[in-house]
Amino acid sequence: MALSAVAHEFVLFAAIGFLIGGLDDLVIDAIWLGRIYWRRTTIYRRYPRGDLLQLAPPDRPGWIAVFVAAWQEAAVIGQMAQTALDRFDHPDYRLYIGCYPNDPETIRAVAAVAAKDARLCQVILPHPGPTTKADCLNGLWRKMLEDERDHGQNAKAIVLHDAEDIVHSGELRIFDRLIERYDLVQLPVLPLIDPGSRWISGHYNDEFAEAHGKAMVVREALGAAIPAAGVGCAFSRRALARVAAKKGGAPFDADSLTEDYELGLGIATDGGKGIFVSLPSFPGGKPVSIRAHFPATFRDAVRQKSRWMAGIALSGWDRMGWRGGFAERWMRLRDRRAPLGAVILLAAYIGFLGTLAAAGAGHLAGMTPAPFTPLMTALLWINLALLLWRLCLRAGFVTRAYGWREGLRAPPRMVIANVVEIFAAARAVKIYRTRRRNGTVVWDKTNHVFPDLVPEE
Repeated sequence: MALSAVAHEFVLFAAIGFLIGGLDDLVIDAIWLGRIYWRRTTIYRRYPRGDLLQLAPPDRPGWIAVFVAAWQEAAVIGQMAQTALDRFDHPDYRLYIGCYPNDPETIRAVAAVAAKDARLCQVILPHPGPTTKADCLNGLWRKMLEDERDHGQNAKAIVLHDAEDIVHSGELRIFDRLIERYDLVQLPVLPLIDPGSRWISGHYNDEFAEAHGKAMVVREALGAAIPAAGVGCAFSRRALARVAAKKGGAPFDADSLTEDYELGLGIATDGGKGIFVSLPSFPGGKPVSIRAHFPATFRDAVRQKSRWMAGIALSGWDRMGWRGGFAERWMRLRDRRAPLGAVILLAAYIGFLGTLAAAGAGHLAGMTPAPFTPLMTALLWINLALLLWRLCLRAGFVTRAYGWREGLRAPPRMVIANVVEIFAAARAVKIYRTRRRNGTVVWDKTNHVFPDLVPEE
């Protein structure tokens, strides 16, 4: 049957793609497991595990600038700013929030908080929005430079947050200490459980639990660049000054869709050092992390992920190329495989449904469908084993971060994540082609919700 033959071709293409990707992931898993074993049998036998309570004070004093770019964030920015001011446990910091003159609701929300606390500096950009998040951050950078000149003291670190983030009280203490040794410090991001969207928003919980529990750890172990997540990350003042000197005074690239990711890799290319820090709040506690709600609707999830995919996998290839040694190139390849992965996933679903349809049609016609060859059968069994391993590992990371109930939901949520990725890849290609055609970038933001405050763990 023609339908059966076509379905077999789709299955073969997907099976080969899954095998390559599965083996690649398996190597990452092996490195992660090896690192855990090595640290447990060597380092932790000689030294106790550190935590926030034991964190030594910084060697030199300095103030910290916290940047938040805001466009049409009136629904969340006031609560975010007030929560940050209430929570931050640090003696010397300033919160800079960038607004646009044609966004009066956001301006009023920020001004109401700024009127009660001098540590908040509202910066209204000289031009209307939306431009890009990077452009807004550059406006905050310029304001920070003015403050440095006025007070005669440079900032020690620049911390990035989004308008919907729930900050951790101890994060500035971590940044203050470690920025003396590193140019980029990234904390884990732990999405909040959305009871009204456990299957769409929930897939972010699964992906971040594994990415920040394993992938970032492996990148650091291999010596590859640490990409900034855009939230819960701190840059040294000296590193951003070096970047700004090369870019006409603006460290954040306004032409980039993912300026935070590119900045992290660019700092490493210039010789800067980055670190991913998973430090428990107290002995046996969970790591100091940044919390926030992620998109709760299918449309918003596709919109957000398509921007990430277009910026990292497509434009990132053009803008950053393939630099560094083997480990760095390997990690960049993994970062950029998402569009191809979406094609493989689509082929797999088409092949699966086509095979079922061909079998059904053959049954009705009294015909026996052609069996898979022994090689194809072996390939499918190997992929099934790799898939089961992947599902178990994903469930384990989610269980560790969110408990066993969410861990059980993680495997079926992977189907939702796959569908989102397929649609996001199609939109990412459209974004990329539009950008190549007209050369302009606009702030492709999603709607945000500020949650009820959760206690720190």
